[in-house]
Amino acid sequence: MAKPFLTLLITMLLQVVAVQSAAAASDRGINFLEQRFESWPQWSLPAPLPRPRAKQDLIYPDWFAGTWQVTSAALDDAGQPVPDELPLVHEVRFLRNRRSELIGDRPYNAASVGKALLGDQLLSVEQDPNQVNRQLARFRDDVLLETTVIGRRETNPDQASDFFSDELVLQILHGPGSPRLSRIETLTHYVRCGDDICADQRQVSHAGPGLKTDQTLEGRSSRFRLTLRPLAPGQA
Repeated sequence: MAKPFLTLLITMLLQVVAVQSAAAASDRGINFLEQRFESWPQWSLPAPLPRPRAKQDLIYPDWFAGTWQVTSAALDDAGQPVPDELPLVHEVRFLRNRRSELIGDRPYNAASVGKALLGDQLLSVEQDPNQVNRQLARFRDDVLLETTVIGRRETNPDQASDFFSDELVLQILHGPGSPRLSRIETLTHYVRCGDDICADQRQVSHAGPGLKTDQTLEGRSSRFRLTLRPLAPGQA
């Protein structure tokens, strides 16, 4: 199974953010994330991203509410479309939790992007009931991808039109042979553009900790342009 496919699946599946309650902390977050955004792809580990709590689910700004068609286009380092590479199109939706916070519909969103990207190779995506930051994706040929968010920093989701999220995930690919470990940091800048949401997403992959790592991912960088277009209830 191609590693870029799995990386993109993780990217779209796990855009996790948390609420910052203090305005001063939010301002510091904006400054830090803006600086890190501009320094891409010169990122190194350890990244200064706090580890999220087990029940710390992803919280999105209210302007993400509803169901969206997402178009994800690969870009080069200069921000230009990669020739001969078709964009990925899928749907996502966002719902209210018991505290009226806006969260992604994880099973729906994961299945949507997974099927668009990998077709019938993806069998299922399971959410750990005790750990909102851990998912299991099952593929054909007894391949299992385990993904855990191990670091995160974000700006205040109460911002009216501008939002940054940065997260580091540990992924373990189980299949024939020894498990393969890797770490992927994804920093995304979302802005409102009319009725749509536009985003510039930047990513760097690193080898995982320990001996059983995938060294081929070390330092690999990727960049995507995301466009979310709202869907009417009958279109979803």
